[in-house]
Amino acid sequence: MKKLIFSIVFLSIGWATAQAQTFNLGIKAGVNLAKLNADFASEENRLGYQVGAWARIGGASFYVQPEAYIGSKGNKFISFTNNSNTEVAAEGKVKFTTLDIPVLLGTKFGAKNLNFRIMAGPVLSLVLDDSSTFSSAYQEATDFSNYKNQAFGVQAGAGVDVGSISVDLRYEAGLTNISKSEKYTQKPNLFQLSLGFKIL
Repeated sequence: MKKLIFSIVFLSIGWATAQAQTFNLGIKAGVNLAKLNADFASEENRLGYQVGAWARIGGASFYVQPEAYIGSKGNKFISFTNNSNTEVAAEGKVKFTTLDIPVLLGTKFGAKNLNFRIMAGPVLSLVLDDSSTFSSAYQEATDFSNYKNQAFGVQAGAGVDVGSISVDLRYEAGLTNISKSEKYTQKPNLFQLSLGFKIL
């Protein structure tokens, strides 16, 4: 499935490049509201950041937008369900620093200096650094070790361009389990709000 998605994306990039009427390059920064959806625990959202660059290739309405940005995301576990199916209070915290590489397919409409966009596409997250703290009861109950160094997801959202300024709101859903535990699944999910500036 992942190979099919990325094949379609790269074919679209090739088509958009061949048909390109516009090429834009910009920088962006913003905030993440992230959570690790776990099938064994109750979680709380954590606030993080993102900063990086984007390119936009396309014609009058269709475009491809690859990006690369450094981001932080994490989670706070406030309880878990043990083997006897009883909820137990325990705390665990996780924080990631990632290099995120989304490739978004989108369409835009409106005037030259004011247009609206919708977009969606896959994202690869490479974990550059992770830190976690868990209570001993939490680790014992979950047989938890650590996290993988990459995860795949999909992003979808909308944006608006006002002159050289871009504002995007997106949701990212994790497709793969980022936990190395064989018993439990954890998938990162987050909302993103970013402000971009077109420099080319």
